[in-house]
Amino acid sequence: MLRISFDKSLIPLNELVCHLFKGGFIYKKSMEKKWFVVCTRPQQELKVASQLSAMGITNYCPTINLIKQYSDRKKKVIKPLLSSYVMVELEQNERNKVFACSRIVRYLFFLGKPAVIPANQINLMQNHLSGVYDDFKVTTLTVGDSHMITQGLFSGVLGKVVETNNTKVKLELASLGMRITLRKQEA
Repeated sequence: MLRISFDKSLIPLNELVCHLFKGGFIYKKSMEKKWFVVCTRPQQELKVASQLSAMGITNYCPTINLIKQYSDRKKKVIKPLLSSYVMVELEQNERNKVFACSRIVRYLFFLGKPAVIPANQINLMQNHLSGVYDDFKVTTLTVGDSHMITQGLFSGVLGKVVETNNTKVKLELASLGMRITLRKQEA
């Protein structure tokens, strides 16, 4: 018979430590939630997200709004940004719960382990798709000045001011081969 004992003096808030007397080793299991990626059947992402929500599993399926032109009408359509992928936030030991949803095929793996996405990248994607960006301040810039972007998606990129007016500044980012427009916000 296998006897399991819990030593409560060794339990931090996010770990469970079990002493197995017959095997003589310590088994640690992380109890923190991580973002995993599940692969779905084709064109089932939104249905999977709603089923996971109904099951009480935190998930994120990034979507975009498109206007489809048909021969007789235009229609607004919500499409998933990442086809066949939905992100779920679970503890490691709860990963099998998602397979209660029949439209999920498997987890996405990277280097032989389930792919884990850092929570800050999920937040960044959510903010970017909803149009929320970190606030930034622009001092007086003139055409031809160099400006280093300090926050946001292009943090650390040096740009040259191409155009400026009361409401916006256009920067040319030579290292990326593109131009971006920064809108000034009222203080």
